[in-house]
Amino acid sequence: MKIEEAIVFVLASSGQGMKTEQIAREINERGLFHRWDMVPVDGKMVYAVIMSHPDTFCKSEGRIRLLI
Repeated sequence: MKIEEAIVFVLASSGQGMKTEQIAREINERGLFHRWDMVPVDGKMVYAVIMSHPDTFCKSEGRIRLLI
């Protein structure tokens, strides 16, 4: 699973907006995405992905939400 797919999965499962650190924690706990160097996903990585996919995610009131 790609990291953007993992973020979509976590947000869709929660049914509400989440902070980047919460998303990263869920991805790591569920084992949804593994980097090639096995470094855990962090909030900065989630934020970078979200900002590069403005057609899928939006940030409002400090939380990330799905647009789709």
